[in-house]
Amino acid sequence: MADEEPRNVKELLIEAKDASELIVDLAYAAVFFNDDDLAGEVEKLEQRMDSYLQRLRTTAMLAARSPEDAEAMTGVLWVASAIEKIGDAASDIARVIQVKLGIPDALRPDLRHADEIAGRVKVREEAPAVGRTLRDLSLPTETGIWLLAIRRGTDWEFDPDADSVVSEGDVLLFQGPEEGVNLIRELAGAPPLPPGPENDGPPLSELDRAVDILVEMKNTAEAAVGLAYSTLLFNERSLAAEVSTLESRSDILHDELESWVLRAAPEARDPDELRGLLRLASASETICDAARDMTWYVERGEELHPVVQMALEETEETAAETVVQPGSQADGRSLKDLQLETETGMFVLAVQRGRRWTYQPRPRFVLEAGDRVISIGPEEGAEELERLFGEGARALDAP
Repeated sequence: MADEEPRNVKELLIEAKDASELIVDLAYAAVFFNDDDLAGEVEKLEQRMDSYLQRLRTTAMLAARSPEDAEAMTGVLWVASAIEKIGDAASDIARVIQVKLGIPDALRPDLRHADEIAGRVKVREEAPAVGRTLRDLSLPTETGIWLLAIRRGTDWEFDPDADSVVSEGDVLLFQGPEEGVNLIRELAGAPPLPPGPENDGPPLSELDRAVDILVEMKNTAEAAVGLAYSTLLFNERSLAAEVSTLESRSDILHDELESWVLRAAPEARDPDELRGLLRLASASETICDAARDMTWYVERGEELHPVVQMALEETEETAAETVVQPGSQADGRSLKDLQLETETGMFVLAVQRGRRWTYQPRPRFVLEAGDRVISIGPEEGAEELERLFGEGARALDAP
């Protein structure tokens, strides 16, 4: 929908949903890499999302021609309110950079080495990528990087497809391993990023635990948002329960990080540096709260307006629930061995094994027969995932 403005509730909901997932990734990346440009992209995206949501509310009210219509549309407005909370919280995270609250420099070297990072690059004049399609560039195969969105001026193209052509001046928003970042920057004609700061040793106590908490907060918030949208798409209470579990976990992480900041303050060279951590903790918890709000109707067995599921079905990404079949290619192999993201374009949000869930499993996670896998990605990727997981792998289709 980059070339034309969304016109109805469904189209506006699609745009707001895509923006809300991207904005969380970009906000954390801005903080982890102390990147003003990424923080600026968050602000642009939040303003865009606010515009979508304002128009969505107006359109929804105009569409209600009876008390019954108005009551049915309340679920749409409920979801819109949750999306808005996600955007506001992501903006709060980005403001940690914009108002120079920062986080302790000693944390940054470890934060830079999260499994995947998000970033941005502007395509320069006569760059190798100019005039080429994403299919030609083969970014996932050549660099390990996935393109989340392309911004052209004030227009956004979320989850661009293989036929999207890269143009001079495009801003590419991407996600992938750190070693792939300079490869995509080279294609965009941008200079390589300088190496990260060296860590001369922790000036604060329990530094490793603080890094663990920050990374887990990021993963928890991203997983909660992804599972919340899957809950709406599949209309399944068990997924709503998992969002609730993640929200409870975020409360614990919030408390832990606050406690760490209070203990570290006397040893900090600049106690003001720690204020950014408190902002991160609060905003991350808000994102998880909003994700749980989004699942409220499903959790209580209430009817959602059909337009919500229609919007999720037509978004550029699809959610898939698959079960690993005995003897399939995936049975007994790790996510890294399978190269799921490269081979299928699907990102694994969660894996259920028996009664236990693993959220955003790491590349070394080994799949077993009977594992229930919740993932998101392009529609053709879901079909490829079924092939890897074995005949009959699809356990539940979207309504």
